[in-house]
Amino acid sequence: MNITFSELRRIKHQLPTGSVSRIAKELNLTEQTVRNYFGAKKYDQGQIVDKHVRPGPHGGYVNLSDTTILDSANRILNEVHAASLS
Repeated sequence: MNITFSELRRIKHQLPTGSVSRIAKELNLTEQTVRNYFGAKKYDQGQIVDKHVRPGPHGGYVNLSDTTILDSANRILNEVHAASLS
């Protein structure tokens, strides 16, 4: 899947507090692995995040080989949206 870096960061910034921890626990990852997926560049002794960034507008394009973390983030955003409509 291809997504702009800006869009990936926008999704991360929309997540409610505690979402990185929740995603990490649900997927059995370190929190830093989840942060790195969304653009952080800190060394992580956890799993390798499989993404490739190519230069381009809006921070470049990110090719995500595995969208599991992104899918979890979108699920959380959908839950928040549904709760706000109730």
